[in-house]
This record gives sequence, C-alpha cells and structure tokens, in this order.
Amino acid sequence: MDDKDSDLSELTGLANLPAELFDAAGEIYDRTKKAMWSLVKYKELKMMYACAIKEVQTKFDVLDTEFNVRHRRNPINSVSSRIKSTQSIIAKLLRKKLPVTPESMEANIYDIAGIRVVCSYIDDIYAIADALLAQDDIELVARKDYIKAPKPNGYRSLHLIVRVPVFFAETKKKVNVEVQIRTIAMDFWASLEHQLKYKKDIPDQQEIVARLKACADVITQTDEKMLGLRRRIESAEDMPTEEDILFEKLGKLDIQL
Repeated sequence: MDDKDSDLSELTGLANLPAELFDAAGEIYDRTKKAMWSLVKYKELKMMYACAIKEVQTKFDVLDTEFNVRHRRNPINSVSSRIKSTQSIIAKLLRKKLPVTPESMEANIYDIAGIRVVCSYIDDIYAIADALLAQDDIELVARKDYIKAPKPNGYRSLHLIVRVPVFFAETKKKVNVEVQIRTIAMDFWASLEHQLKYKKDIPDQQEIVARLKACADVITQTDEKMLGLRRRIESAEDMPTEEDILFEKLGKLDIQL
C-alpha cells in the first residue's frame, strides 16, 4: 500500500467515527489553540511592561542628574524595579473575581510593572514626583499619598500609577507603571514589615503589630528631624555669590554618566 492509499484509509476510518468524537476533538483543538494564543499574548504583555519600566527608570536617572547639577545634590538614593510574578497576577485576578486572561490582566491590574524610588528626605519625594508628572508624555492615572495619610499599620510611601508611551518597531503602546517613592527610613521599615508579615505562627502577633506601628511613628519623626536639620544647615551657609555659582557649575561640566 502506497502513501496515498494509507492516507485514504486513515480518512475513511476517521469518517466512520461517531459525530460526538469529532465534536470533542474539535473542542479540545479550539481550547488548545486559544490557550496557546493567550500564552503568546501574555509573553508580549510582559515584554511591554519590562520596556515601560526602562522608560520610566531612564526618566528618574535624567532627573537625578539634573538635580545634581542644578541643586548640588542627588535627591535619589536608589531606584529598583520589578514585574509582578505570574502567581501574584493570577491570585489578584481571582481575588477580584475577574477572568484569568491577558486582556483582563491588562485592563484591571495597574501594578504589574513597578518602580521603587528611594530618596534621602521627605521633600525630595514630592520634588521628584512633581518633576516626573510635569513631563508631557506622562499621564497620571492614580495617586495615593500614604505619607500624609499612612496606612493603619504605619506604612508610608507616595504611590503613583502613571501611563507612559512605549515605542516599538510597528506600534506605540501606553503602559501602566506603579511608582513608589519613599525615604530611606520608610524603605527600611517597609522591607522589615514585609518580611515579618509572611512569617507564620508568631506568638503575640498583635503586640508585634503594635510595636511595628510604634517603630513607623519613630521613623517618621526621624525623617522630619533630618529634614529640619538639613534645612537649618542650608540656611546657615553663606549665600553663594553669582561668581561662586558660576565657578561651581563650571567645575561640574564633566558629569559622570
């Protein structure tokens, strides 16, 4: 039997299968194809979020360089980023009783791409945030100020959801990025609180929560005192002359990039 006869035999055999088996096979094929397209779409979305992080991170690098030249100090201590894990994304969609699809993920979860900016002083937080939001390609989606209105557990930070355009080879995509801006002290507290929060079977848990809140209050007072000290030092310094400012700026022409 040649190949043509073999193919014909197989087709004849399939044709004799019950209709319900054909329907089941077709349904399995459609589901498999849909799942594969969802995986491709999900991978593309993750790539877009990674590119959006690069765009916003570059903006912070530029702002930090500018502040260093104009104001003689760097307001940004560090910048870090992350993309929310697949497990966290699915868990959040399920908590919200939303479909677990790339489309649902893009439409309903705004913190998939995240950037954390750590500043030295409280006023730096607002200066950096205002400078970012003043850029004409940045769109503010949401703002939550947990510094002026802390969470009940003592957590403090400024949260921004911004939408930034990302340019690809054949298209432009506006992507949401969550930006958290906080001081070094706030970041220290939040990191330890995050570690302790996920530890299980801790005795006297309520007491620990109360002590963490007290520590957050102390850290806030420290932030405010450090800002006050910096301002006192700055105000006590001799006001530079126009020539002093000129020569200082000339000395910073060779900026290390």
